[in-house]
Amino acid sequence: MRDKNLPLTETVYYILLALIEPAHGYLIMQKVEELSGGQVRMAAGTLYGAVENLMKLRFIQPVRSEDSRRKVYAITETGMEMLRLDFERMNHMMQVTKEILR
Repeated sequence: MRDKNLPLTETVYYILLALIEPAHGYLIMQKVEELSGGQVRMAAGTLYGAVENLMKLRFIQPVRSEDSRRKVYAITETGMEMLRLDFERMNHMMQVTKEILR
């Protein structure tokens, strides 16, 4: 049975992917835009709402930072597992679609 948090939204998927290396808010926004090829642009409010939610789900966590003014986040084991499961789900969709559209 599939986890109730799947499928991930495109935004959440890119945030988790961006946080494989710890990052602060502004860097997360930049990485998401870059990883998505400019398809996903986030306002600060959207990002912080998503960050709060992802921390509640324990997909990400705050980590120590040299810069006390910035909160830095990193993906957790749970977050990595969700990313992997959603990647596998999408990969399966791609494979069956390729076969059918051939």
